[in-house]
Amino acid sequence: MSELPATIRIMERPYRMRINAEDEQYLRQAAALIDSQANSYAKKYAYNDRQDLLAMVALTQITQLLKLQTTHRFEDTQLGERLTEINRLLDSVD
Repeated sequence: MSELPATIRIMERPYRMRINAEDEQYLRQAAALIDSQANSYAKKYAYNDRQDLLAMVALTQITQLLKLQTTHRFEDTQLGERLTEINRLLDSVD
């Protein structure tokens, strides 16, 4: 993995960092999504400063991540149970 210097802009503010080359596309997409969501919140809600908007974006995104993780764990559990049942049925055929 090669690291390269990059400047990622979020809400018109530059953030200089070193990133893995293969992650650059994702970081730029993430920054664009943060900007988009923050701008959407700015139009809908009263806020004191940009930090409020960023906090709202972070809260929304982490909530969605937690929901996805819960769903993923549930689906993994269900899949494991189904595979165990299939194995049991296959073993009983012998």
